[in-house]
Amino acid sequence: MTQAKPLEGTVAIVTGASRGIGLAIARTLGSLGARLAICARNAEHLEVAAAELRREGLSVFSAVADVSNSRDVDLFIQQAAQLPLPLAILVNNAGLGYFGPAHEAAESNWDSVLDTNLKSVFLMSKAVAPGMIERRSGHIINIASLAGKNAFAGGAIYCASKWGLLGFTECMAEDLRPHGIRVSAVCPGTVATDFSPHAGKDPRKMLQAEDIAHVVEMIVTQAPQSFISEVLLRPTQKP
Repeated sequence: MTQAKPLEGTVAIVTGASRGIGLAIARTLGSLGARLAICARNAEHLEVAAAELRREGLSVFSAVADVSNSRDVDLFIQQAAQLPLPLAILVNNAGLGYFGPAHEAAESNWDSVLDTNLKSVFLMSKAVAPGMIERRSGHIINIASLAGKNAFAGGAIYCASKWGLLGFTECMAEDLRPHGIRVSAVCPGTVATDFSPHAGKDPRKMLQAEDIAHVVEMIVTQAPQSFISEVLLRPTQKP
């Protein structure tokens, strides 16, 4: 491990890494020396992202996976565990949005958002935790949202998933601290991606995907005697 490549000799898993925030995080972790294990649901987008990262000289294993499905999660982690390096970092980034009044939503809207934004974090974290516990080290970073702290009209289902994610993160951090594993949440405000509509907002004033990646870099390169439990990230100016 060198100062220039502090993550050399490790594997970093990033879910939802085919574009946007996930791709930016993967690129940053790869540039820090980590071997990447990335997944997403869309095979075409994932293939493009993996090829892009490889052209930049990064080492990438990629596989299509629905991280809200336990069988997909188990298979993906089994494949990633075959890489000859420890699974040291998990970034739970996969996310789905639904925006509209809860009383007008279908049950399927609730299920898809809660499964993607919350259940997937449970499944992925449960899958990597035993190895991290055995090694007595590791990072689990959950990409949450300021919507996990702030209510807004039309945000009931999305906010429920992110409020739940923050509670889950805090409790898991307490469970895993004695094993040397650090669990953190990153809560961005509005980010200039195609994740949700930003009608009437100036994308130049929004957070960029690279801003979230920078926070993840800060978390995984901190001194071993401390951990950053939560980061709230806002744009300098309101979009």
